[in-house]
Amino acid sequence: MKVFLGSDHVGLQIKEKVKTFLIGKGFTVEDCGAYTFDKDDDYPDFVGKAAEGVSHDPASFGIVFGGSGQGEAIVANKYKNVRCSLFYAPCIPTQAIDVTGKVSVDRFEMLRLTRVHNDANVLSLGVRFLQEEELMQAITVFLETPFNKEERHARRIEKITKIEEDVMK
Repeated sequence: MKVFLGSDHVGLQIKEKVKTFLIGKGFTVEDCGAYTFDKDDDYPDFVGKAAEGVSHDPASFGIVFGGSGQGEAIVANKYKNVRCSLFYAPCIPTQAIDVTGKVSVDRFEMLRLTRVHNDANVLSLGVRFLQEEELMQAITVFLETPFNKEERHARRIEKITKIEEDVMK
C-alpha cells in the first residue's frame, strides 16, 4: 500500500520519523516534502502534492502534518476523490457512536469512524497537539481500519462525490 506524506516546516521532523515507521511496516512511501527546514515555506505546496497523489491513486492513503492540521485538511479536501479527516487529540466519545446505542471508551474511536463510515483516505495531524506515541498510534489506527462498505455509507460517499463533481463544473 502506498502512503503519500506532506508537511511544512512545523511537521518536518515528525514526518521523517513517520516515514521510517511506515517503511518499517512495509508501506511504500512517497515523500512530497518539505525536505529541509524553512520557516517561511507554505504548507499548501507540500500538502497539495500529497493530496494530488491520493487523488490520482484511489488505493493509496495520505498523511499530512501541520501545527493544528486545520489548514492542511482544508487544502487536502480541495482535491478530487480526497476525503481528509483531521485528528489533533485522542478523546473519548461523550455519546453513543452509532444508532444502535453502542458506547465506546476508545480514545481513537473518531479515527476508526472516519475510516469505517467515511472511507477517509487522507489523515491530517495537528502535531502541536499530539505526543509522538499518540501520533504513531493514530496513524496505525487510520491505516489498519477498513471501510465497512455498508450500503448507507457507500451511498453517502457517492453523494459527496456527486457534490464534488457538480461544484467542479
